[in-house]
Amino acid sequence: MEITKITKEQNPLAVSGRKPISHEQLQREFDYHRAEKVLRKMLEKELISQEEFSKIMLLNRKSYSPILAQLMPDKP
Repeated sequence: MEITKITKEQNPLAVSGRKPISHEQLQREFDYHRAEKVLRKMLEKELISQEEFSKIMLLNRKSYSPILAQLMPDKP
């Protein structure tokens, strides 16, 4: 087991190699999830079909570019 002492000089994000998320990216993530929530409610109330839901979600992934979009299936 390896133990790393974190000091004030060290940036925990730099140590792990991750970059902090920008305000703009965070807003896009929020907007994407908010749009998904609305669409799911529309689907539950049968205002849209499953096919329409899938098509709109695919368009939303392209528009909002959520961080994990590459891992998401083409058909939600």
